[in-house]
Amino acid sequence: MHFPSSPFGAGGTTTVHDPATAQPLTTVGLADLAETDAAIERAHRAFPAWRAIAPAERARLLRAFSAQIDAHLDELAWLEVANAGHTIGNARWEAGNVRDVLMYYSAAPERHFGRQIPVPGGVDITFHEPLGVVGVIVPWNFPMPIAGWGFAPALAAGNTVVLKPAELTPLTAMRIGELALEAGIPEGVFTVIPGRGRVVGDRFVTHPLVRKVCFTGSTDVGKGIMRGCADQVKRVTLELGGKSANIVFADADLEKAAASAPGGAFDNAGQDCCARSRILVQESVYDRFLELLQPAVEGFRVAAPGEETAEMGPMVSAGQRDAVASFLDDADIAFAGSTVTGTGGYWLAPTVVLPRSLQDPVWTQEIFGPVVAVMPFRDEADAIAKANDTEYGLSGSIFTRDVGRALRVARGVDSGNLSVNSHSSVRYWTPFGGFKQSGLGRELGPDAPDSFSEVKNVFISND
Repeated sequence: MHFPSSPFGAGGTTTVHDPATAQPLTTVGLADLAETDAAIERAHRAFPAWRAIAPAERARLLRAFSAQIDAHLDELAWLEVANAGHTIGNARWEAGNVRDVLMYYSAAPERHFGRQIPVPGGVDITFHEPLGVVGVIVPWNFPMPIAGWGFAPALAAGNTVVLKPAELTPLTAMRIGELALEAGIPEGVFTVIPGRGRVVGDRFVTHPLVRKVCFTGSTDVGKGIMRGCADQVKRVTLELGGKSANIVFADADLEKAAASAPGGAFDNAGQDCCARSRILVQESVYDRFLELLQPAVEGFRVAAPGEETAEMGPMVSAGQRDAVASFLDDADIAFAGSTVTGTGGYWLAPTVVLPRSLQDPVWTQEIFGPVVAVMPFRDEADAIAKANDTEYGLSGSIFTRDVGRALRVARGVDSGNLSVNSHSSVRYWTPFGGFKQSGLGRELGPDAPDSFSEVKNVFISND
């Protein structure tokens, strides 16, 4: 397997590991403060030419970038399997998502235009002006797609991008950076900077030439980034934590709801801000739902992530596995699925717990692992109240055959993304983001390039 090389190294090195075996994969050079500053300054110097490029040419380059990702899709997928422990099926989807997001936003340069507004005494027109250098900070749980959600619309709007991958999972972002150059994206327009958060990430926040920061990660870190950006009135998009509810009504297709619940909770080993980690079930069908859920969880296939039929792989690190396992020390465990032993990797069985109260940590805290809590509710009002009894509001699901109920509950739940009779949270052609402490701003969808531009208004007098 080819591992990309880092052009940095003054900040030391880090060894990345295979989560399935805990074996080292390769060593990555990290940027220090001076190297980070130099990369930001290169991006700033590349900005005038990139913003001035003809829209059709920028669109062509983005399509070429998309095609280059497509040509290396399997390579990127297997690299993610090795570095992040994602199942091969998920990893192929994730690489394909980067390809598709780039292709989707390749249409934006020729369509991201302003308006002519009728005014007395002259003509008024608006322009969408790119911001400049955009800093994108990517988490370890979905290294490829979340990177693409940041850099693709930013590049389409005429900005240059510096991207910091997570220290645990830098390899696919580094390889995508290489592919950008191979596709003809000019030097300095898109730069991947592996490094420590306290060095590279913090410098994105404090450097005056970085005009916007896109961050996906924990709510606590996001709050710090927002505070830092406020000092320069710097734009910020934050996609943060979640404790999403899966609400199952008595009239739902219970077999479908139970069969799909493990995927909604345990996909990517539960390391997903959108994970449906709280299941609310109407009292009259609560016992029956648990009866149906148990075989679905026990049959959820935990296996080596390179196996084509694997539904869940390992967790990303020993530290993350141990943090999640600590929630189970004093929990009421209803049942659990299988796990993998003897490989040395970071494995944990998918587990269903029954919270003792609405204050139980398994119910209130974002565990970020393969643990789901199940609780009964009485009626619509009780379901909405319990679903909203959290500081988060990112995603969620509603299972019911009653369309009116689905709409009422969807309007009542404080969440940015909801699915009815489904667990799908992300479509690149629709907006994505959270309520409350799950984030600020929206990614994806047709309006994403707007968040990477300033609106300039020009009035031309008739006189």
